[in-house]
Amino acid sequence: MDGLIIGLDLCDAYTRICCHDREKSWSIPTVICKKKDEEAWYIGEEAYAYTLVGEGIIVDKLIKMVRKDGTATLGGTKYEGLDLLKLFLKKIIKLPMEEFFCEEIKELVITMQKVDTKLMDALMYCADSLGIEREKVHIISHTESFVYYVLSQKKEVWGNQVGVFDLSEDSFHYHELKVQRGLRKMMVIAEHEALEESFNLDILDTPSGGKLADKILSSCADRLLQKKLFSSVFLTGKGFERHDWAKDSMKVLCSRKKVYMEPELFARGAAFKGMDYLKDNSAYPFVCICDGHLHSTVSLRVLHKERESQLVVAAAGDNWYEAKSSVDLIVDKQDYVEFMVTPMDPKQKRLVKIPLEGFPNRPDRTTRLGISFGFLDEKTMAVVLKDKGFGELFPATDTVIRQEVML
Repeated sequence: MDGLIIGLDLCDAYTRICCHDREKSWSIPTVICKKKDEEAWYIGEEAYAYTLVGEGIIVDKLIKMVRKDGTATLGGTKYEGLDLLKLFLKKIIKLPMEEFFCEEIKELVITMQKVDTKLMDALMYCADSLGIEREKVHIISHTESFVYYVLSQKKEVWGNQVGVFDLSEDSFHYHELKVQRGLRKMMVIAEHEALEESFNLDILDTPSGGKLADKILSSCADRLLQKKLFSSVFLTGKGFERHDWAKDSMKVLCSRKKVYMEPELFARGAAFKGMDYLKDNSAYPFVCICDGHLHSTVSLRVLHKERESQLVVAAAGDNWYEAKSSVDLIVDKQDYVEFMVTPMDPKQKRLVKIPLEGFPNRPDRTTRLGISFGFLDEKTMAVVLKDKGFGELFPATDTVIRQEVML
C-alpha cells in the first residue's frame, strides 16, 4: 500500500513514532533546540547535544506549554508554544518519511495520556500547517491505543482481562480492559488509573532506589491484579526499558499470567487504529468504552411516517471529538426539544428537556428547527438550536439557543 500509516505517541518527556507493518520505530525526547546564531532547529538527542556545547537554546515540556498558552524566548525572539510544537512534529514525522522514502501520509493517529479540546484543536492546526488533511488525522487516548494494540493480538492474549503498567519519567499509570460477550455486539470496556505511587526514574540508578521501586511496583501489582483472571499483563514506558530492578515484582506479575514488554505499545496501537480507518468494514467489530469515548447514547424522539422512533445522534463508544452531527426537524405540538440519555446501565436512562424559549410563536408544523450536536469532552454535550423558519410564509429568525448537557 502506498503511503504511510503513522502511529505517534506524544508525551512531554518522550515521543514515540512507528508505522503500520514496519518494524523500525523511533523514541525521541520531546525537546526542541534553536541554534544561537542561525535559523536552524533540532529535536531529541541532537537538541541536547547542541545545548550541551553552548550552541543552542533548548525548550522542553511542549505539551504543557501549549495547554497553558505558554511562550519561549529564543535568541531574542518570542515563540508561541504552538509554533514550537508544530516545528517539533514536522521534524519527527519526517523521520519515517525519509526512512521509507515515502512522502504521502495515509493516516496519522496521535495518542496521548490525556486528551482535551484545546490540545486537539492545537494538533489539528499543526496538521493543517504541515499539509496533512484533517480527515487523515485522528487523536486518541493511551487507553484506546492499548485496546487496539491488544485486540490486534491472538485471542489467547485478551481472552480474559488484560492490564498494562506504564512507567514514564514523571508518572505511573495503569490501564485495564475486559471483553464482554453475549451481547448483540462485543463490547470492550477499558479503564485507566493514574497511580499515586509514581516515582522519578532517577532512583533506579542506585541499589536502594531500585529496591524501593521494586517494592512500589509489587504493591501496585498485588492491589490491582488480585482476585481477577488475567490473560496477560503488558509493561511499557521508559521505566521498563530495563527491568533488573524489578525482581520481586516480576515474580508477582508472572504468577499465573503472561507478561510482555512492549516499549512502543501506544504508538503501535495507534498505527493499528490508523489502518482500520482505511477499511470499509472495521476489523474490530466491537463497541469500545474508554477514555475519549462516549459512555452514553443520546437520541431524539421523532415521528417519521406517522411512526414514533428514537433518532440516535451519538452512540456509546463514539469518539467524542469526532461525534459531530446535525439534523433538521419540524416542531409539532411542543415548545421544547427532548433527548434521551442512555448510559451503559439502561436502568439509569433519563430525559433531558430544552425549552424553545424566545422562539417565534407559530402554528403547529410551521417551525423548522436546526439542531447541531458536538461534545466538549466525553461527559459534556453541546447543543445548538436554531430557528430556520418555514419557507416564505414564516421566514427564519436569528433565534439561537446554546446549551451544555451533562451525560
